[in-house]
Formats: sequence, structure tokens, C-alpha cells
Amino acid sequence: MTDLILHHYSRSPYAELVRRALGIKGAAWCSVIIPNMAPKPELTPLTGGYRKTPVLQIGADIYCDTAIAIDAIEAFQPQPTLFPAPLGRLGALVAMQAGGATFSQAVGSAMAVVADQIDDAFFEDRKALFGMDRERMKKAAPHQTAQFTGWLAKLEDALADGRAFLGGDAPGYADCAAGMNVWFQAGMGLKEARLAPFPHVAAWIARCDAIEHGQRTDMTAQAALDVALAASPTATAQIDDDCGFTQGQPVAIRTEDPGADTVTGTLLRCTARDIVLLRDDPRVGTVAVHFPRIGQILRPA
Repeated sequence: MTDLILHHYSRSPYAELVRRALGIKGAAWCSVIIPNMAPKPELTPLTGGYRKTPVLQIGADIYCDTAIAIDAIEAFQPQPTLFPAPLGRLGALVAMQAGGATFSQAVGSAMAVVADQIDDAFFEDRKALFGMDRERMKKAAPHQTAQFTGWLAKLEDALADGRAFLGGDAPGYADCAAGMNVWFQAGMGLKEARLAPFPHVAAWIARCDAIEHGQRTDMTAQAALDVALAASPTATAQIDDDCGFTQGQPVAIRTEDPGADTVTGTLLRCTARDIVLLRDDPRVGTVAVHFPRIGQILRPA
């Protein structure tokens, strides 16, 4: 049976989102630890240079970005669903909001507290990718903290009706995405102080924490490359009429982050929901690299 393989590192908020989703599923998965900044030489054969974390691998299908990874996990193991009723697929829109401005506020307000303890190499890497700057972060901390506190207040209001999770009685993708913001605060020692005015949020995140991460087995990076080499991509071809590209066309894709690396390949899919490139590398053979449509810039190569 093909394994779910997660390429991640422990302190990545988005990796925690996916780990919690795997926990909701009670899924068995393999863990490959990757560096928290470039270069990532054992990951590049799979992704073609995509450098954000995490990356999900299922055989020779490689999923870059949490949104597309969540869809892949849902398809791989449909039950229990990550989109429980009554919220259903609206949970993806809640997750998008939690991973947007609120994520930046959660991370900025927390990292500012320990900014002087973080080494220069990390800030240089994140400055190149996101424009993150130590001194700007410290100056912006009061505003970022106020904005994050405002989001916690809205979350408190939503949970005040007694619901167990954001979508109702069962946890889902929305809880994983919103929960990663609170989880990151906890990692910086700020959880208790930030949540003190918000008892419903504190009770909700305790329920989320109790889900844990499913059944994890450690795997080496080389073993993951071997899995890809022995497999064939399962992605199917589809090009929407309004995509502006053709199947088999050489293309280049990058995230909207200002310093993002470009991944090149031949186009297999381009729809309103996803983009898939086929790539060849001697270490892994042919792989299909999947991206969500939202947040990507696609151009002819």
C-alpha cells in the first residue's frame, strides 16, 4: 500500500496543520524531517525547488502547499472527513482566512518576543522569501499583537454558543488551520497569557490538542526518494478551456511570495482548483508535482 509521507520539521506551523489533519483521520504516515531553510537537497528532486514546508508525498505524486495536501489526504482516506457537516467545504474558506493575514499576525507577534534569540541565517532566509526583517518585526509587534488579539476575540464569539469545534461537533480542516496559529503562540510560551481573556478558545484548543497526530513512523529522505522512483504518478490530465495553456506545454510556476523559487516542468493539469506539472529527475524518475490554483503564478517556461 502506498504510504502518506510528510516532509516537515517540528516547528513549522503549516506542518502542524497537516499533522493535526492526519490525527483527525487517525492516519498512518511516514515522517521525513527536512531543514527549516534552504537548501533542501533531499527534497528538491521531488519538488523541483519548491522550498516551503510541508510537502506531502504519495508515491510519485508530490503535493506542494497545505491546501492541496489536505485535498490529497481527504481523497486518500475519506473518513472521517476533514470537512464535517454542517460547515462542510466552507471549512476551506475558514482555513484560507486563518492562513492569511491572521497567520502573519500570529507569527509576527510571537516571534518578535524571541527575535533577538533567533540566528541571523534564519532571518536572512525568510527575508529573501517573505521580506521578514528582525527590526521591522519588533517595531510592528504591538500592532500585530492587537490584530491577533482581535481575531481571538472573534473566535471566542464563534465558540460561545457551545460548539465543540468550528464546524460543529466534529473537528476538521478549519480547526487545524485556526489551531496552528494558537499552537505557534504556545511554542513561544505565550499561550496562557494570550488566551486568558478567551476561555472558549482555550477549551477549544485543548480539544484540538487532544487529537494528536495519528500513527507516525520515521523515514529517511533517501527512502522517500526510493518510493517515488519505484512508483508512477496517478495524476490525470485536464486543461480547462480558459486556462490559457496547453497540455504538455513547458511551464514555470512559483508561489506569490516575493522571493519564491520557480519550479519548471510540463503541464498536465490546469483547472480552477489545481495545477500539476510533470518533472523528471534521475533520483526519482517522473513525478507529478501538484499545486493549488490559488496562490500560484503560472507562466510559459
